[in-house]
Amino acid sequence: MAFRKKAGLILAQHPDILIIQECEHPDRLKFLPDIRTPTDMLWFGRNQSKGLAIFSYGSYRLKLLDTHNPALQLIVPVAVTGNGLEFTLYAIWAHNPDDPDGQYIEQVWKALKHYKKNLTNKQTMLIGDFNSNTIWDKKRRKSNHSNVVKHLEKKGIHSSYHLYFQQVQGQEEHPTFYLYRHKDKPYHLDYCFVSEDMAAMIHSVDIGQYDQWKEYSDHTPVMVTFNT
Repeated sequence: MAFRKKAGLILAQHPDILIIQECEHPDRLKFLPDIRTPTDMLWFGRNQSKGLAIFSYGSYRLKLLDTHNPALQLIVPVAVTGNGLEFTLYAIWAHNPDDPDGQYIEQVWKALKHYKKNLTNKQTMLIGDFNSNTIWDKKRRKSNHSNVVKHLEKKGIHSSYHLYFQQVQGQEEHPTFYLYRHKDKPYHLDYCFVSEDMAAMIHSVDIGQYDQWKEYSDHTPVMVTFNT
């Protein structure tokens, strides 16, 4: 929340594209004069104080795709163009407390079904807060984290973090979330899945450090850099 007060910290990383959960509505985003303003911005949500925002900087442009399913309001397909690149970005905040089928990974599972014809092993990225991990799998339920990962892998789409660090789902060495901001309650909930062509372009993957980010959020950023 209150991204306008924290923007300088993440912008110091010089991002081209930002996915921000719990972001206030654009009408409330009054950045300080020394804060770099985005080139493009999209925002989604019902709570004016806590929505899903996508920001781009430099030459990158954003366009909401016609395939967007409003029922999956916080999983958003966006066409990204710029710097000689074109790809589809699915910005994700797996959070819908009004859905009786489940508010977290169940949302991602539904999105995979809805967008199945559009998910390919080329020019595709799914990124954001999945609010899930294999350790919480419900074995008798299809819509669990492991099945989401398997479904994406069959499409040729893989977790950039797990590829780069050669990690196993559910055994991640680098947390992205600290429950109640407690260092002794770490989990890995945030992901950037990319198609095989984009995976081949990965230059680095960085996870923010607890001590640097604890004052600002219970999450730390996942930062993926590509060779372009």
